[in-house]
Amino acid sequence: MINEEASSMTTLLVTGGSGFIGSNFILHMLSTRPDYRIVNLDKLTYATSPEFDQETAIFPHYSFVHGSIENQELVDFIFKKYDIRGVIHFAAESHVDNSIENPGVFVQTNIVGTFTLLNAALRYWMDGPGKVKESYESCRFHHISTDEVYGTLENEGKFTEESNYAPNSPYSASKASSDLIVRSFQRTYGLNVVITNCSNNYGPRQHKEKLIPTIILSALQHKPIPIYGTGRNVRDWLHVQDHVEAIQLVFHNGTVGETYNIGSDNEWTNLELAQEICTILDEQEPLQSKESGLSSYSELIQFVEDRPGHDWRYAIDNSKIHTELGWQAHIPFRVGLKQTIDWYRTKLFS
Repeated sequence: MINEEASSMTTLLVTGGSGFIGSNFILHMLSTRPDYRIVNLDKLTYATSPEFDQETAIFPHYSFVHGSIENQELVDFIFKKYDIRGVIHFAAESHVDNSIENPGVFVQTNIVGTFTLLNAALRYWMDGPGKVKESYESCRFHHISTDEVYGTLENEGKFTEESNYAPNSPYSASKASSDLIVRSFQRTYGLNVVITNCSNNYGPRQHKEKLIPTIILSALQHKPIPIYGTGRNVRDWLHVQDHVEAIQLVFHNGTVGETYNIGSDNEWTNLELAQEICTILDEQEPLQSKESGLSSYSELIQFVEDRPGHDWRYAIDNSKIHTELGWQAHIPFRVGLKQTIDWYRTKLFS
């Protein structure tokens, strides 16, 4: 049951809140917005953060529901039980390599799951197209997406909110599809939605299959550091804390029906990134060459067969969110990298 104090609060449903970005967002909201109750719906896949339950235990206005966003009966039950007044939709299958091996899972979670959530919001918040229920006027559906929906860039230019969709992997195609379904619910039914498309995230709690954790953990364990192809593919890296602050801002202040791109003007080739992490590790955790046979962690870098359909470059033009909402990334990349390395060192050796 919801206690009397919690029932007077605004309740948000956060999907995929036990994952990398979702867990960072929930902890940020619980720490900065005590006027919100957070309900986290997560099916706890391999990519969830195992220590997250302990970190949320101190917050009385946090609830967890174990389940899938594809389960319409469960989602409807959550909307009714908790009187959901906003959705922050993180839940998604997101690893490109996995989408190449098993695209069907991505279609089900990212497309069908998003449709299921939108259906629940439409029924619970509205009486029909353009008819918002009384007292539900401020309810909002915030869909979290990726810059990968825009495809790939050459050596010049950046993605804007007006860029054409041209996804190149089953993952990005499934996210592009979900973006379009969200957009259609706003245009057709008048549902209050916003969409954010972010660049590559990094920071605490990211699953080890992702690039930066792979580089850090491989280096610390003196294992080969795998880099696809020539290592010259370019990514724009965004610290997860900067990202969750942008999400909070767009959810509260973004214009209905609009898309906001979130990036940090921080482009690195994959090879440069690996070398930078190795340089920091050389400073923080110097190798004993007699024991390891290495003088630098960078000697562990190895090029491996390139990924099929590997996008060449991503870069975000974030002028819209900066101009309209005043947001900009503030965590310097080397500072964020050092903090991230420290987090993984602690987890590996604790």
